[in-house]
Amino acid sequence: MGRGKIEIKLIENPTNRQVTYSKRRNGIFKKAHELSVLCDAKVSLIMFSKNNKMHEYISPGLSTKKIIDQYQKTLGDIDLWHSHYEFSVQKMLENLKKLKDINNKLRRQIRNRIGEGSLDMDDMSFQQLRTLEEDMVSAIAKIRERKVMNYMCFSLITAGSKTSLQFLYFTYFSSNSKFKLKSKLNNNTLF
Repeated sequence: MGRGKIEIKLIENPTNRQVTYSKRRNGIFKKAHELSVLCDAKVSLIMFSKNNKMHEYISPGLSTKKIIDQYQKTLGDIDLWHSHYEFSVQKMLENLKKLKDINNKLRRQIRNRIGEGSLDMDDMSFQQLRTLEEDMVSAIAKIRERKVMNYMCFSLITAGSKTSLQFLYFTYFSSNSKFKLKSKLNNNTLF
């Protein structure tokens, strides 16, 4: 008595589907091994499950690369990898060009900010000059803020007021780096 034919369609139950995949995978690997041994054939079989788990069979003494190289030779001058590498090289060159442009732009901005970009400033529009001026004013304000904070900390340290220094530190860092001068901290005058 033989087995009944089954309809070839997707198995709906995931557990049954996995069991069938595992059994049939083992069966096809067994057939590939038999073909390789009985007929001295070069066999390479690569399978990916739904979960992207790879299973492969390769005839003894071979590698997947050797099989693919032989396949490529048999097809003729078709290079399986050429278009992939060409695409990758093209993408890398485009990315390199973008990064060089960004790098040059940043270098130009740095030169302008430190005053070495006089030739570049001649080519700048009024709006760009305004933006540069605003950046410089902002940078000066930050520097002054840091200097005031350092002076206040130094004054409090020399005065020996540990609680005032702790309160000043908390006030400075809890206000998103926008320090506002106060005339009194814990009943100690600053100046």
